[in-house]
Amino acid sequence: MKIKSVVAALALFAGASFALDVFAQAPIVIKFSHVVATDTPKGRAAERFKDLAEKMTKGRVKVEVYPNSQLYKDKEELEALQLGAVQMLAPSLAKFGPLGVKEFEAFDLPYIFPTKAALYAVTEGPIGKSLMQKLEPKGITGLAYWDNGFKVMSANKPLHMPADFRGLKMRIQSSKVLDAQMRALGANPQALAFSEVYQALQTGVVDGTENPPSNMYTQKMHEVQKHVTVSNHGYLGYAVIVNKKFWDGLPADVRGQLQQAMLDATKYEKAIAQQDNDMALEAIRKAGKTTIYNLNPQEQAAWRKALLPVQKQMESRVGADLIKSINKATASVQ
Repeated sequence: MKIKSVVAALALFAGASFALDVFAQAPIVIKFSHVVATDTPKGRAAERFKDLAEKMTKGRVKVEVYPNSQLYKDKEELEALQLGAVQMLAPSLAKFGPLGVKEFEAFDLPYIFPTKAALYAVTEGPIGKSLMQKLEPKGITGLAYWDNGFKVMSANKPLHMPADFRGLKMRIQSSKVLDAQMRALGANPQALAFSEVYQALQTGVVDGTENPPSNMYTQKMHEVQKHVTVSNHGYLGYAVIVNKKFWDGLPADVRGQLQQAMLDATKYEKAIAQQDNDMALEAIRKAGKTTIYNLNPQEQAAWRKALLPVQKQMESRVGADLIKSINKATASVQ
C-alpha cells in the first residue's frame, strides 16, 4: 500500500508539474482593439506590431487584433481598457477629453500644425511626452503617437467658402474643440461613433463630415458624399495605449521587446500614412462619384480667418500655456 501511495503521489506531482509547465509556456495575450479598417495606416500598423511583437518575443506574446469596432465602439473602448477587458488601443487623441485629460484636444485645434514636421516636433518632443504622462493616473500607459494625417471636408454640396457650411449637420468626434470648429463655420456639429458615420451620411442624419482620405475611402463614405474639399484644416492622430497594470506586470525583458516592436511599428506607420492618404484620395477620384476640390489661396485665407479664433476660444479648456507652447514648437520648424 505504501508503494502504491508513493507511486500515486509521484504521478500527482508529475501531473502538477506538467500542468505548471504548460501554464508557464502559455503565451501572454494582448487584445488590441481599434475602430478603423485593416487597410488604413492604423490598421496596417497594428498588424505590423502584432507580427513584430510575436517574432521578437519568440511566441511568448500573442497579439489579437480586432479592427472595425468588432469589440468596442469609440465611447466604450477606453472603459474596456481601464477595466482590463482589452490590453491595447489606438484611439484618436480627441478621445482623452471625455476621460478628463482635456489637453489632448489641442491636437484637434484647426490650423495648429502647418506641416508634418511641425507636428512631429510636438509629438516626439517634451510636449508629447508630458501629455502621455497625464494618462498614468487614469490607469493608462502611452506607448506611441500614430499618424493619420490632415483632414478633408465632405458634403453633398460644394464646400469652397465658410459660408457654404451654414446650416449643415456635420459629423464630428466627441470633442469640444471640433464642436467649436464646426460652429465657427456656421455648421451644426453632430457627435457620432465612427462605426455609425456611413449610415448617418447615407440616410441624411448628417450632411457631411471630416476625415483623412484613408478613413473616408476605406469606410466607403465617398459613395454617399458628392463633394470633398482638400482643406487640410485639421489633424487626426492616435495614441497607442495599454492598460497600465497589465503593462507594469509584464516581465521586464518582454516589456522591452514590446517597446522595440512598437518603435519599429511606429516608424512604419508614419512612413505609410501620407502614402495611404494620397492613394485613397486618388481612388475616390477614380470612383467617379465624388468631386474633389482644392482650395485656392483666397479660399484658404477665408477658412483660416474663420477657424483660427477657435484656438483663442479653447484656451480655457485646453490650456493657454499649452497652445502657446505648441505654436512656439511648430514655429521653430516651419
